[in-house]
Amino acid sequence: MFGKDKQQQRDLLDSERSFRLLVEAVTDYALYMLDPTGIITSWNIGAQRIKGYSPEEILGRHFSCFYTEPDRANGKPQRALRIARETGRYEEDGWRVRRDGTFFWASVVIDPIREDGELVGFAKITRDITERRETQLKLEQMQAQLAESQKLDALGQLTGGVAHDFNNLLMIISGSLHTLRKAAPDDPRMQRAIAAIDGASRRGAALTSQLLTFARRQSVNPQTINVAERIKEIRDVLNTGVGGTVTLQFDLDHDVWPVMVDITELETALVNLVINARDAMPDGGVIKVAAHNSSLNEKAHTGDYVAISVADSGTGIAPDVLSKIFDPFFTTKPIGKGTGLGLSQVHGFTHQAGGTVKVNSELGKGTKITILLPRQDVGVRVEDVSAAEARGSGTVLLVDDNPEVAAVSTSLLEQLGYTVRRVANAEAALREIERDGIDLVFSDIVMPGKMDGLSLARHLKTMRPQLPILLATGYSDAAVNVRGDFPILRKPYEIHQLSQAIAKLPR
Repeated sequence: MFGKDKQQQRDLLDSERSFRLLVEAVTDYALYMLDPTGIITSWNIGAQRIKGYSPEEILGRHFSCFYTEPDRANGKPQRALRIARETGRYEEDGWRVRRDGTFFWASVVIDPIREDGELVGFAKITRDITERRETQLKLEQMQAQLAESQKLDALGQLTGGVAHDFNNLLMIISGSLHTLRKAAPDDPRMQRAIAAIDGASRRGAALTSQLLTFARRQSVNPQTINVAERIKEIRDVLNTGVGGTVTLQFDLDHDVWPVMVDITELETALVNLVINARDAMPDGGVIKVAAHNSSLNEKAHTGDYVAISVADSGTGIAPDVLSKIFDPFFTTKPIGKGTGLGLSQVHGFTHQAGGTVKVNSELGKGTKITILLPRQDVGVRVEDVSAAEARGSGTVLLVDDNPEVAAVSTSLLEQLGYTVRRVANAEAALREIERDGIDLVFSDIVMPGKMDGLSLARHLKTMRPQLPILLATGYSDAAVNVRGDFPILRKPYEIHQLSQAIAKLPR
């Protein structure tokens, strides 16, 4: 019997020793004991790692030293012990202070320890969850941004539709004013009335432009910039975005041509491309940002361009996904890891600036996305919008479903010397083309039916490559889809702008 008791005692001592070794060896949790008043009586290696105190420095001190000054002043440490004593447990997430004075976000649990019903102390467990909290905050921020983007996208679609209709109304007003000016050139009162209407029309056009800018349907403030210098200015921002496992390299030619873009949109596009490249390299790698001059000789894009590329050494893009990467809200990332708006913004910005985007990708070897922006000649003089309209000749096929707008456009074209044939839709335009005798097609982009103005233009380009085509729109998003294939005249336009747009058409 005596031997059995000794064995039980040895087993108990071994168990206590094993438990003590386990507690002392835990490094991810601060595990320590408090006496009933909050004095620290034990300290493990995890507590030393998280809070920075050695056992010699902390044993015998009150645990309130881990709290912030405001929390101590508000009696939070004592309140925590009271709740643990009265309810059997205290749990909380909050800021705590390390030995060096830095803060960390802690998950805290305090349990009372009782012996024969009497409180003998507290067991305290603390975890450093700063990184988890930051991740959660970023996720919540991304979710909020996604919700805001969705609302903004819906607003943009609504605004675009309103802008199309409103600009048609302004087109009728501004186009009719030109006829009125010529009809009563010597009537001061009529000319004053015309000037007032013209001013109101211009303010209406400006208001539409502001609405589209708010809905991010057009560039806010395009400026002529040096791309290489601008990239250098945001290097720190780009470096911050890639994290520690990714290396960011730059290859920027010093003689890069100037381009005209909205600076904020360009910087946003670069950040989106770099972040996308980073996400394609979960195990780290190299991202190369380059800028150099390039000359294109392609069907849709010919001339001098500045090529801005972001290349990664990541997973690459599958061929069946490649055609969808610029679609709004399309993403292959897990939930909470991407909104699907980054590459859509890159695409919209680039084509809005008159350029194009090229993608080269191979599974397992990485992806290179290149933004090509047209060269801006800083010495080129801006055209004088008040220049007299040039006379023309020939037959114009006018395609517009709005009778009032069509009537105004017909009047302007006839004043310029053209003969006009007017049809209301793309299908009728194709039938009219078969009759021959058409020297120029002038079509609205947004039209009802199976084929809009852009589809009509592309179809005609296939049928008759030499036929000049001019498109018109009051809706900026529609113009983005043109991607530089055809010249566009923005509504509302005046007669000299129509004349200049026709004069620039390739013959």
